[in-house]
Amino acid sequence: MAPRAGDSATAAAAAAAAAASFRVGMVRVVSFLVGGLNLAVLLLGLYLIDAVLPPGCGGGLAIAAAPALAGVRVLTMIGAARAQHATADAIAKRHLHEDDASVAADAVARHEIRVRYKRWLWWTRFGMAVGALQLIAAIYLMFVIVKDLSKERRSKSCFFGQDEADRNSGRALIALFLVLSWVVVIVQCFTGSDILRWRSFYATHDMAWKAHYREVFDHGIREALCCLGRAKYLTVLEEDEVYSVARLLGDLVAYRASGTGHLEFLAGLALLQKHGNLPESQTDLMEASHELMQEAAFLHPFAEACYTGPLLDFGRNPILFPCAWVYRQGVLTPWARGRRPALDGDNWWRGHAAAFLRFVNIPPKALLRGRVCQSKREAAYFVVVLHDKRTVVIGVRGTETPEDLITDGLCRECAFTMEDLDGLINSEKLPATTRERVISTFPHYGHGGIVESARELFMQLNECTGENTSSGRIGFLSTLLGEGSECHGYKVRLVGHSLGGAVATVLGMMLFGKYPDVHVYAYGPLPCVDFVIAEACSHFVTTIICNDEFSSRLSINSILRLRSAAISALSDNSPADTAMIQKLARRILHVNRYHDNGTHGPGDDIIEGYSDRTRAAGTAIPSERPISHQDPLCNSEPGLQNMQNGFVGCSGSNASTDEHLSYEGLNNDHDVQIIPIDGPDSGFKEHPASYREIPVEPPEMFLPGLIVHIVRQRRGLFPLWQCWNIQQTEPPYKAVLAKRENFKDIVVTPSMFTDHLPWRCHLAMQKILEAQTPKISKNSGSPIQHLV
Repeated sequence: MAPRAGDSATAAAAAAAAAASFRVGMVRVVSFLVGGLNLAVLLLGLYLIDAVLPPGCGGGLAIAAAPALAGVRVLTMIGAARAQHATADAIAKRHLHEDDASVAADAVARHEIRVRYKRWLWWTRFGMAVGALQLIAAIYLMFVIVKDLSKERRSKSCFFGQDEADRNSGRALIALFLVLSWVVVIVQCFTGSDILRWRSFYATHDMAWKAHYREVFDHGIREALCCLGRAKYLTVLEEDEVYSVARLLGDLVAYRASGTGHLEFLAGLALLQKHGNLPESQTDLMEASHELMQEAAFLHPFAEACYTGPLLDFGRNPILFPCAWVYRQGVLTPWARGRRPALDGDNWWRGHAAAFLRFVNIPPKALLRGRVCQSKREAAYFVVVLHDKRTVVIGVRGTETPEDLITDGLCRECAFTMEDLDGLINSEKLPATTRERVISTFPHYGHGGIVESARELFMQLNECTGENTSSGRIGFLSTLLGEGSECHGYKVRLVGHSLGGAVATVLGMMLFGKYPDVHVYAYGPLPCVDFVIAEACSHFVTTIICNDEFSSRLSINSILRLRSAAISALSDNSPADTAMIQKLARRILHVNRYHDNGTHGPGDDIIEGYSDRTRAAGTAIPSERPISHQDPLCNSEPGLQNMQNGFVGCSGSNASTDEHLSYEGLNNDHDVQIIPIDGPDSGFKEHPASYREIPVEPPEMFLPGLIVHIVRQRRGLFPLWQCWNIQQTEPPYKAVLAKRENFKDIVVTPSMFTDHLPWRCHLAMQKILEAQTPKISKNSGSPIQHLV
């Protein structure tokens, strides 16, 4: 039965009062320990100064510093506890009243949270500074005591008395004081900065945990950007791209609402790697053709050369990377500056142009245009003309700068416009069935940051704005490739690695059909389009995946599935601990025992008003605003408030919905469908969630185009003397055509990050070509016509 309005108001008032009150149970046990040790140091130090040390002792400063800093540390802990309580109280209250708050009230509440969080942050940093001073004081105290030991039997001894009784008692007290000082320093290094337990405020309500971690990531990212020279992000008050990334990361860490700690989650990932979650190896896959691999290997250096900063050299030469980068930047040859092309954002000596030209070994006149310094949601690129190959190569750089990381993090779904898909819809080069399927399944979605970067790059290359993208205005590429131009009839090849490969793919979709021969080679890109668009791109996009690299499996849904798998692996690994299994099972299934018993758990009353309004809803509630599919702007926060991006894996909602709900469950009007929680026909009565609405999950992102998976060949289990000749002839790598559905889930392996290094992919392709060349020469005596 739905609660009455008076009951809801009473519960809300009680929750507000509980949030404002302080309880001893909110304090962490380790905080009591640290505070008690600091008080012991303070009291014992005062006693030593008053009763043990003789007047005029020169070592009194060392004794006085430790208790003084201990007292300051206790006061700092009190101030940090009050600031932490105020921060958690503001977050809990905002979560409690977020349904009823207007836009202006929500902005005021968020500003208050930011102010209180900053205040708590400065208290914790002051406490860290005091802890560092305590370490220095402990070292100084030990140095003074050891030095004074040589004067123990002299009248000059400061810490030890003249007679035997005073000497023994003083020695014991000094030793105890020194040990306590070091114990305080060591314990404080492992206790963290939290004085109170956040769970005492948020309990198991995932919305409050999400709001908390949004602030944590928001401030952390802004301060990291400030340290990297982007101080402008530190003073931004409105919701910008950084806040969108922080919102996403906060949603992904919402497993804290289920009671799972960070160390437990990492332990689950380690178990996944230990037990192995590799997909079944398929031996019946078709191998990639020699012509395809040869062109991909030829163009790969252009994608790798786009990394003109120190990141590439740091990976190759971790020790001597400054020397390698200075050499590649052409710092030692400044007289060659005039011969190098001027790129947008390049330094005075045009070092980025020199680095690109040196890596791919082409003359300076071949590099026509480029950009190396970009702002948010922009991509660095290079345009190269190879007259001997009759090819125009457009290389897009991957993740190298903080702006690129922001683009990676803006992975909310973004709707493609009709202009974006013009080539897929109207080009006669695609089969009619493919074009009809694209039109009939409209709207389509892509990675928000990648789509916006590709749109901006499309405008750059065509020298047009958003108002005249279809006006037919002649731009850079039209001038370069147009009829009567020097490069008329040339092929267009777009290449990129990681983020650059995904941006190049979407850019290729926009250029396809506008120029005669457009093809994209993406090396280790991110999943960036939905399934229909990914299939439609198979005619002009080739995606190269190197073994187990993580980027090609990285999406919102794959991270959610990995989160669920990690917690499940952690629970399955403890068969002897029945209590732990039951506890983790309840967490995974999100069963709230306090709701089942009809009683209140610790901290539940803080968010109870929100749950009361949940039960008052009763039935399915449609969204107030349908998702806009024609809006070219992505990652707009008002839409994200209603969607909550479907994080239902292990963060306070029922885990089974992650398996049964899909994006195809949207109705014809494309409204967000809300699943009722406590209704009689909901099917989730045994596992109630802690928030009112459970939306469907976000659309699944897939790798675009034709997927070429470079697989490292595993050595057989036969004895060495039986398979020596076999393994001598077997190539170390094999390139096969794979299904894009095989890359939906993240594979946890020791090489998942190292396989993403660009030179690993290039080396693998070279090995594959070396193994394919004898077969080609043996089967065909005629030369093969290809790009190279």
